[in-house]
Amino acid sequence: MTTTAVKKSDLAKVRNIGFIAHIDAGKTTVTERVLFFTGETYKIGDIDEGTTVMDFMSLERERGITIGSAATNATWDGHQVNIIDTPGHVDFTAEVERSLRVLDGGVVVLESVSGVQPQSETVWRQADRYKVPRMVFVNKMDRLGADFDYAVGTLHSRLGANAVPIQIPIGAESEFRGMIDLVKQCAYVYDSGDAVAHSVVEIPADMIEQAHEARQHLIEKVAETDDGLMEKYLEEQEISEAELRAALRRATISMKIFPVLAGSALRHRGIHPLLDAVIDYLPSPLDVPPILGFDPSDEEKKLERHPDPDEPLSALAFKVVTDQHVGRLVYVRVYSGMLETGTPVYNPSTRARERVGRLLKMHADSREEVKFAGPGEIVAAIGLRGAVTGHTLCDQANPIVLEAIKFPDPVISVAVEPKTRTDQEKMTEALVRLVDEDPTLQTYTDPESGQTVLAGMGELHLDVIIERMRREFNVEATQGQPRVAYRETLTKISERQGKFIRQTGGHGQYGDCTLRLEPLPMGSGIQFESEITGATLPREYHGPIEAGFREAARTGILAGYPVVDIKAVLTDGSFHDVDSSEMAFKIAASMAFKSAMEHAAPVLMEPVMRIEVITPAEYLGDVIGDLNSRRAQIQSMDQRGEVQEVKAFIPLAETFQYATQLRSLSTGRASFAMELDHYEPVPQHVAQAIIGKK
Repeated sequence: MTTTAVKKSDLAKVRNIGFIAHIDAGKTTVTERVLFFTGETYKIGDIDEGTTVMDFMSLERERGITIGSAATNATWDGHQVNIIDTPGHVDFTAEVERSLRVLDGGVVVLESVSGVQPQSETVWRQADRYKVPRMVFVNKMDRLGADFDYAVGTLHSRLGANAVPIQIPIGAESEFRGMIDLVKQCAYVYDSGDAVAHSVVEIPADMIEQAHEARQHLIEKVAETDDGLMEKYLEEQEISEAELRAALRRATISMKIFPVLAGSALRHRGIHPLLDAVIDYLPSPLDVPPILGFDPSDEEKKLERHPDPDEPLSALAFKVVTDQHVGRLVYVRVYSGMLETGTPVYNPSTRARERVGRLLKMHADSREEVKFAGPGEIVAAIGLRGAVTGHTLCDQANPIVLEAIKFPDPVISVAVEPKTRTDQEKMTEALVRLVDEDPTLQTYTDPESGQTVLAGMGELHLDVIIERMRREFNVEATQGQPRVAYRETLTKISERQGKFIRQTGGHGQYGDCTLRLEPLPMGSGIQFESEITGATLPREYHGPIEAGFREAARTGILAGYPVVDIKAVLTDGSFHDVDSSEMAFKIAASMAFKSAMEHAAPVLMEPVMRIEVITPAEYLGDVIGDLNSRRAQIQSMDQRGEVQEVKAFIPLAETFQYATQLRSLSTGRASFAMELDHYEPVPQHVAQAIIGKK
């Protein structure tokens, strides 16, 4: 097949990158400028005007934030750049998670005034987990208070990253005129305030010394990662631009160095050099290690796939979208082999064959049909009915399961009710589709009230879901008060017997087991093991006992919340030759669990958020007072220029309507960001109030 040969040689010219950052750092603005300069759009989109290409949902345009990750592609210097613009808001962390899973490289956008913010730390950790090489773009260098060195410093102090500038800015704030490229030893200067194009000139005379120092620092850092370069550096030999670039590329791809660039996307500054750096330093699909997976028939048997069109097909479905024009779209990243329209693919998770109806190359919300996709490509497929986020698509003769994507559990829930009877059916259909799209959204019926409950990652997340139901599915729904996803756990070891005996005239029921419950470290989940042999209790009853325990652990004894971070150990049991059954042992296990929980000093756990508030100094007292009234634990207060930065831990239950309160306290001048940090026991008086409500 001729396409195969072409694809193989072209792979080195493909870049799969994503823009990731804290909310309001300017990711979407950077992406819009990239699309403009690569010729993909003829007009620059503006977030404030609601004319961006990447934020194409009406909700995104109104709120001025990114909600869903959007995929597009552009061409730069003969290279194909596949771009994913991700949300920065913590409520949409799943979008970042699944995007990072399929990217080869990332551009972390930092804000020049604040540097690394809480959500920047989260996305950095996510990128570390997926081993994504990245570079940093310090944006908004024209803003009042812009400080390039401070922003770079926060990369070292807050992330422990070996961040090395490969550019330094010329001026800052209103004086920001361009950047000095330390690798090419030249300057990019923008002649006027609204200049779109730059001039490449010599380094300004008053900055030659500063640029020389910064270049020496860069060479020293790169030399630490490269023996050949280190030898030259120690012998004070001249290091050529090509040698430095090649060594820096290797160091970036191996994540030993994170290059830092500067610019101002809103004023078009620094985008050309950023695109050059993406091509020069971020990996192609050939530069990243082969993708790992396992054989679906034997999880111990590890497999790998290389980015080669001649290898068997392996691809990962990483996003599902309902498109009003073409129906259900499944975004797919191809790792090996060729994905072609009309050909059957195998989904090992559902053990079913599926047929790809059409393949589309996406450009935000517009699309172009293609016949096939090779390794390294990101496309949307129509016709895959069973595939959901995290499923592998592969060749049936050579099956493989790629590592799935892990998503956090929801932390907040609201009850939703349709306004009219006709909305009931439409709401059910809307929720099925929205849950299909969003792995962090869960829906269930409350057994006590019969209400439909939506559980998600935060107030904004659930607001957006309910608004989307109204706009996209024409469902009018009312929502109740937000409810926190509390958890229950135990604080000491407890062992109790559960005995279920029903002796009737005929066939009876007999189940008897003893469980020891032990507390586990936070985040361990639920575990089960057995200390007894088959002679004490036949193995066939161990499974029902575990099932009974796990089912009972879904509702704790304090307030009916799920029980977490415990281990149940089966220590004893007895059975009856005639009357014992699986059902009897399930009930016995549930009885043993409930009894042991009562004697294990159970506690209620609540989600605690890490919050960072930035406020003008004159409102600091009011902000601190308000945080203290919300049971917050203040961790630090730092003066940063004219503003104060307050870091604290605050229970999620106390954060509802915080945005409104903070605005009124500071006349709209303070801002905050928060993310889930950990769970901790609820104070006794608060726990009593929660238990009393149940």
